[in-house]
Amino acid sequence: MELRDYLRILHRNWVLILALTVLGGAGAFGYSLLQTPTYEANTELYVSVRSDSSGVSELAQGTNFARQAVVSFVDVVDSALVLDRVIDDLNLDTTAQTLAKSVAPSASTNSVIISIRVSDADAEQAAAIANSVGKNFADVVVNQLEKPEGDTASLVRVETIAPALVPTSPSSPHVAMNIALGLILGLVVGLSISVLRTVLDTRIHSLHDIEAATEAPVLGGIALDPDAKKRPLIVHADPRNPRAESFRSLRTNLQFVDVDGSSRIFVVSSAGPGEGKSTTTANLAIALAETGARVALVDGDLRLPRVADYMGIEGGVGLTDVLIGRAELVDVLQQWGTGRLFVLPSGRTPPNPSELLGSQAMQRTLEALADAFDYVLVDAPPLLLVTDAAVISRFTSGVLMVAASGTTRKPQLTAAVEKIGAIGSRLFGVIVTMLPSKGPDSYGYGSYSYTAGHDEPKKSAASSRRTRRNEAS
Repeated sequence: MELRDYLRILHRNWVLILALTVLGGAGAFGYSLLQTPTYEANTELYVSVRSDSSGVSELAQGTNFARQAVVSFVDVVDSALVLDRVIDDLNLDTTAQTLAKSVAPSASTNSVIISIRVSDADAEQAAAIANSVGKNFADVVVNQLEKPEGDTASLVRVETIAPALVPTSPSSPHVAMNIALGLILGLVVGLSISVLRTVLDTRIHSLHDIEAATEAPVLGGIALDPDAKKRPLIVHADPRNPRAESFRSLRTNLQFVDVDGSSRIFVVSSAGPGEGKSTTTANLAIALAETGARVALVDGDLRLPRVADYMGIEGGVGLTDVLIGRAELVDVLQQWGTGRLFVLPSGRTPPNPSELLGSQAMQRTLEALADAFDYVLVDAPPLLLVTDAAVISRFTSGVLMVAASGTTRKPQLTAAVEKIGAIGSRLFGVIVTMLPSKGPDSYGYGSYSYTAGHDEPKKSAASSRRTRRNEAS
């Protein structure tokens, strides 16, 4: 994926990423509050070797011996020999093995200083244990482990150079660090889920997804309208609506398709049902008729016809009657509105739709329509469900594919495009419907703003120029 793909993922999933990041930080904060605070106290001991001579060589030998001895002395600090004394001194209710887990002695390389760190839930007790360990360790080393036989004093000396002080703040939990780690973890999880969702989601969401799924050009994008069922013919019901403007843009693009073709008969289909092909076909027909062109809208979906209902006309007699010779074409064509748009409804549902649509009668009907009209739009069933659209496309200039954002899947669109190519038909382009009006996958129409008390929308200069071009066409 390219950088813009990752940016699109961030834009599309920013709410999820933000929620998981905040949740991670909140979880870490809650975890920190549930932990028992632990305090650390530190003491430092200095180990030296006394010498009877003040010569430099003797002093150097004593120092070297002390450095070597410190390595062994570190292991003595948390031994039972020392810790049992600490338990007796402080009257602790524990064992040497358990107490050893709270005592952490250490010494740097070539150093004669031993550091003792003690952790405890009680700050005062942590300091008391540390000081007791230092005192008892010194006594064990000097008076027991390193003491010569007889009354001779030990040459090894262990002195406390930094007694343990009572800590004023807990060493753990590290609330700030835990929250930071929680935020980072939540962010990583959010990003991972977002990328995984994008990779596994095969649905089409934007024009970019269409370009990734097929090489066919995108002729236009239609935004999602929650009230589409109440007013499917938006170009007629609300001509100044931005969605109506998108159909006019589609009309303009269609006028540049197959400019050298002798006929302009287009089959409008989709990969599956519910992708808005019928409303797209009807609105496109109205938009074409607005330019003064003679347009024929044919309902070629003999299985689930919708055009008659959308256009508000009687659909009991139509295409099927013409194909079986029961009626003449001129008698069943119905003029719609005051323009030059004529509608041919499907008629009664036949038992053999594919045979009728693939008959010579269908070919003659389309040829007659092509001679009488500037544009012929045929609303056909989905390509992947039945063969009707593929059969009709053999008698037309080509196919206009409708794909719905958030519904059509890329494999379905690819399969439909391959099916069109397999039968030798031409795919002029894809029309994307149900695009979101906001967000990274939105489809823009220009800058529209409404002034209170006025119905006329104000458009940007670019949008106004585009509208004038469309109207001129």
